[in-house]
Amino acid sequence: MAAAGLLLLALSAAGCARRDVLELGDADFDYLAPEHETLLVKFYAPWCGHCKKLAPDFEKAASRLKGVVQLAKVDCTVNSETCSRFGVSVYPTLKIFRNGVNSAHYDGPRTADGIFHYMKKQTGPNSVPLQTEEDLQAFINHFDASIVGVFSGPDSAALAEFLKAASIMREQFRFAHSTEPGLGASHGATAESVLLFRPPRLASKFEDSVVVFKGHLTIGSLRRFIRDNIHGLCPHMTVENKDRLRVRDLLTVYYDLDYQHNIPGSNYWRNRVMKVASQFASRGLTFSVANKKDFLSELEEEFGLGASDGAELPFVTVRTKLGHKFTMREEFTRDGKSLERFLEDYFSGRLKRYIKSEPVPEKNNAAVKVVVAETFDDIVNSPDKDVLIEFYSPWCPHCKKLEPVYRELADTLYADPNIVIAKMNAAANDVPLGYDVQGYPTIYFVPAGKKDEPIRYEGGREVRDFLKFLKREASHGPVVSGGRDEL
Repeated sequence: MAAAGLLLLALSAAGCARRDVLELGDADFDYLAPEHETLLVKFYAPWCGHCKKLAPDFEKAASRLKGVVQLAKVDCTVNSETCSRFGVSVYPTLKIFRNGVNSAHYDGPRTADGIFHYMKKQTGPNSVPLQTEEDLQAFINHFDASIVGVFSGPDSAALAEFLKAASIMREQFRFAHSTEPGLGASHGATAESVLLFRPPRLASKFEDSVVVFKGHLTIGSLRRFIRDNIHGLCPHMTVENKDRLRVRDLLTVYYDLDYQHNIPGSNYWRNRVMKVASQFASRGLTFSVANKKDFLSELEEEFGLGASDGAELPFVTVRTKLGHKFTMREEFTRDGKSLERFLEDYFSGRLKRYIKSEPVPEKNNAAVKVVVAETFDDIVNSPDKDVLIEFYSPWCPHCKKLEPVYRELADTLYADPNIVIAKMNAAANDVPLGYDVQGYPTIYFVPAGKKDEPIRYEGGREVRDFLKFLKREASHGPVVSGGRDEL
């Protein structure tokens, strides 16, 4: 009986967890959706791999948001009318509804933490009204940055523009406003101004904690002001904001950072980065710090840095907007001098780029030439050769299916001195710039004399299809089976 009771309790708990995500369909969507002030709806298909990957994070976020924001899901394979009505054509699609009305497409993070924080910002007003200094202090004492507008009165044209901007950007930033005279004056506020408060946890002597905007306020000018100042000299990079930070050349220092439980310890290394960054900030490189544990797999796969490297000392990497990567191999010294030396070498062009590459094959005599990142230039960018290269992954079933066909093609053209048939394991080697490899296999033709103009192959996957393509694109008529054949 006891065991049966425990089983029933477990099943009941599992059922409750599942109910954190409301299931909606054609019959009840218009009836149930308006009951919720803010509703995040996932439109999905059970067979969709991306949907399966998102499901556990969506469930966790729903549990954390319970009582604040309702999360729901619609199975589009059985509720096609609802999905069609809201223009759903790819899975999963996430949309935000307010009182049953489709309000916005959800374009935030797809992790449990990311969904939680993004949707928390969707609750309440677009901009929080502040009346007193205590209201202001409570609002800005937050994990994230705060944007506070101070205006001359409720009829202010600047206030109206500020509220429009807040409604557009509320998903990204926190907004508040006041029409109380003198509120925020101690921070530099005047009758018509906007204050950007950086998070208290990131306070540093190397930069101001408050930045004041006093220009002509429009949605565009406010957006630019926030964009240029929100991150400061050295922001905290997270899984959620990394893509916004990486639009520029970015140096990141990874260590055991934890702003939830150890602010002084987290700022110990950041302050050393800030000191050095203040010397190099005008040279086109941006800076950030990040939790090593959050990015460990990325550091291992993309920079060759393992958990045991450097022990408790920080990792330092540079990733440019063009995809070039550099790592600091010298230990991070507590006086910051090693970081200074690394940056001097970086700006002087003395650093060697880090390239993830398999070892160069000792023998490479087969008809299909094996290319690794270290030999890409020598083989693929050989100026006098036409090269057909397949980017593959060892676990890809489509690649395995193509393998005998591709090998037969290479055998057929083995005698041709002008054409190279090659392949590269894109899961184990960095793919050079100019090649868009989002899935496997991806095949490119790289013509002789035009190595900066690779052509993506989109044709059939039989030998005759490849030969027809090569006849059209190759610099010389392909030599087939040892004899010249103009096909």
